[in-house]
Amino acid sequence: TQSTTNALNGSVGSHTIMGTMGPVLHWLARRTLFQAAILLCILVLLLWVSVFLYGSFYYSYMPTVSFSTPVHFYYTSDCDASESALCSFPIANISFMKNDRDQVMAYGQPYRISLELELPESPVNEHLGMFMVKFSAYTKGGATVSSVGRSTMLHYRSSLLQTLATLVFSPFLLTGMAEQKQLIEVELYSDYKANTYQPTVGAVIEIQSKRVQIYSSQLRIHAYFTGIRYVLYNFPLTSAVIGVATNFAFLSVIVLFSYLQFIWGGLWPPDQVRVRVMMGDNTLIGAMNEPSDVHGSEAEPEPASKEPTMTSDTSGGVGQDAPCDSVTPEETNSSEGLNGCQTRQPDETCLRQRPGPWMSL
Repeated sequence: TQSTTNALNGSVGSHTIMGTMGPVLHWLARRTLFQAAILLCILVLLLWVSVFLYGSFYYSYMPTVSFSTPVHFYYTSDCDASESALCSFPIANISFMKNDRDQVMAYGQPYRISLELELPESPVNEHLGMFMVKFSAYTKGGATVSSVGRSTMLHYRSSLLQTLATLVFSPFLLTGMAEQKQLIEVELYSDYKANTYQPTVGAVIEIQSKRVQIYSSQLRIHAYFTGIRYVLYNFPLTSAVIGVATNFAFLSVIVLFSYLQFIWGGLWPPDQVRVRVMMGDNTLIGAMNEPSDVHGSEAEPEPASKEPTMTSDTSGGVGQDAPCDSVTPEETNSSEGLNGCQTRQPDETCLRQRPGPWMSL
């Protein structure tokens, strides 16, 4: 009978424990899921901010890689032109401002500037020989900051080579899929840098020949990067991964230190500082809260007739008040006046601060 009773008691106790542990485990699971959701949201936010910071840095630090614009030449026609000669040199004015606001060339960045000329293989151009291409860059006020001239001409092709090329490409020439023309590239600058104090906003291009025949023309500006810009341009994926990871690590450290400061902030400063004022035979105990209230009023002392309850704790625990007379020799010899009271003299104020929990860190 006793064994049966013990078994029943054990089963009831086990059921009671299981019934108690069920809500606890449920609460722990909900708490864990809630903390995991908060952590996931913080990580996603940090990742998004890291990507945004890297993208902002990339688009603000990297200048325009290449710029291309068509060149439309114009010339005067108010003269009696004989044969195929023009009345003036073909000239064009090019702007280096995107949307009339942003500059194409960044300060201090080297650029390669070239002009592409599409010339027909006409008898006029073949007998033209060499001709000059002049490039003049100017500022916003119209002052010329740089000027250069380059010579060019059609590539030589013999009569036999022209005849063979015409026979071979005759089907394409008849259908209009090919033309008898040459594309000539004239390098104007190989390392052009815009002046910081006199930014380049445009250029004037002049073909110094009145007999040249041009199909079309294109001005190309290409940047040559060095240092960090070279890495960002030639290795964009690697640079993006490294940049986002660096920003994510930096932001994670900031968030971690902020969290630790929030957790440890409740331990500093101490909640309460006891002040004992001893004057003669009367003992007054006052409490001073940190920080003080808005009006800066001091705590009212308790009546002198009320005997304070003083407890002595030799272990120096937190929240224990020790009488000012019971001072150990170590506290007496200490150089810090707030950690221990010196030998009390008559009519002398004694200040003692309890050790706070932060001192154990």
